[in-house]
Amino acid sequence: MDPIVTAKKMAEMDRYTIEKLEIPGMVLMENAGRGIFRTAMKLLQPNHDTIWIFCGPGNNGGDGYVVARYLINAGKKVRVFVLTLREKISGDALANLKILENIGFRCEFISKCPEEREKPDLIIDAILGTGVKGALRGFFKTIVDFINRQGSSVLAIDIPTGVDADTGQVEGSAVQAEVTATMALKKQGLLFSPGREHAGIITVIDIGMPAFVLEKKKADVFELTKSDIFSILPGRAPDTHKNACGTVAIIAGSRGFTGAATLTSQAVLRAGAGLAYLCTPSSLNSVFESKLTEVITWPFDDAGAGYLHSCFEELIPRLESVDVIALGPGLGQHSKTGELIIELISHLEVPMVVDADGLNILAGDSDLISSYNGSMVLTPHPGELSRLVDKSITEITKNRIQVVKETAQEWQKVLVLKGGPTVIGAPDGRVFINSTGNAGLATGGTGDVLTGAIAALMGQGLDSLSAALTGVYIHGMAGDIAARKQSQRGMIAGDLLASLPQALKPEENDD
Repeated sequence: MDPIVTAKKMAEMDRYTIEKLEIPGMVLMENAGRGIFRTAMKLLQPNHDTIWIFCGPGNNGGDGYVVARYLINAGKKVRVFVLTLREKISGDALANLKILENIGFRCEFISKCPEEREKPDLIIDAILGTGVKGALRGFFKTIVDFINRQGSSVLAIDIPTGVDADTGQVEGSAVQAEVTATMALKKQGLLFSPGREHAGIITVIDIGMPAFVLEKKKADVFELTKSDIFSILPGRAPDTHKNACGTVAIIAGSRGFTGAATLTSQAVLRAGAGLAYLCTPSSLNSVFESKLTEVITWPFDDAGAGYLHSCFEELIPRLESVDVIALGPGLGQHSKTGELIIELISHLEVPMVVDADGLNILAGDSDLISSYNGSMVLTPHPGELSRLVDKSITEITKNRIQVVKETAQEWQKVLVLKGGPTVIGAPDGRVFINSTGNAGLATGGTGDVLTGAIAALMGQGLDSLSAALTGVYIHGMAGDIAARKQSQRGMIAGDLLASLPQALKPEENDD
């Protein structure tokens, strides 16, 4: 899995490399500049050779001076604009500025925007990098707005100026890059909106930092990749049978919400489980039997109410006979349903995936989550998590990684915070960021499909964390496949169901 770092963690790694390993900062900066140069050359169209580089006061600007030198040597027309006084530049950045001056190149120290008589083919943002917190002000804001007005290709160094490197938040102005060349490892803010939209295509530059530095500094945030997922995806023996492929009970659905239960049940089978049992109010059984050909229904008397209640004694032995339970989609929030669910969770130890109304019911008694004796995966969106942890939606969405990490550790359960991107927290403090999916998933029912997929993978033998990681990745890939076929705007949850089998094939995951 690819490690993802905060600005602080990256600074610690840089400092360790320079001070403990005695690899000079000038060497790291030279390697960075060379890698950025190669990225810049790929961005330039034939016969395009005019490049403007905007350099700030720190090491981000120092990278810019190195890039400038390589571009000059390649015969490009380069202008370097320095946005600070010369006496405020120090260390390796100053050393590289002096090298430029020693070869006869003159940087332009500016306090106002350059004249807009000519349009550069490429602008390189070497202004502030990962040190930004809060809104840009003064001249830095003016220059960023100027860069965005030019309509040129823009290459950002490390992270677009104005984007918070840890959260991806933008308060005010930020460089809109076509490509971001980030040093050594991806920064968290490059993966979250609106930062990821400002970053464009992300390329990681090898600066020569030894791999064991990462192990020494113990990264705990990772991005999911195809190789990670297909190395843990459960296989299927030639002589296997349906009972060996996972039996899943789905507790879902109520009057008006039969679609949610239907989608979850179908996803269980589409993701490879051998048997799916839908626990349904008896008054809705005929609806489900007409919708679901391959799913077995377990109807329980509801006296025509249209929701599950008062069936604990009948339900508990059946649930104890399955491999995993998917709980919540379309279940409704009637008080009697809530009482049933709380009673079940208090007595069961069967592995469980909890979503939607299951989460809403637990919001009034969240201690049941940490006290549950079986493994559990919770799959809230920010609104549902807000009710569970008493934090605002804004607080959650601005600090997804930290909130997920703390909550998963507190509950000692796997937590899947749905969104763009989805973030998965492990009880041991590790956090995983999904790399698949698109905005087409923002439609009703896609979360129900995810619940079924994770439950199916748990039923096939994966532990709760592995099932959550695999389910999230495959679910997002199904969305990407569906978007390629039908576009994001018109996607519906049923399109994910149709794409799940294809997403489970490694050869179909090359995009």
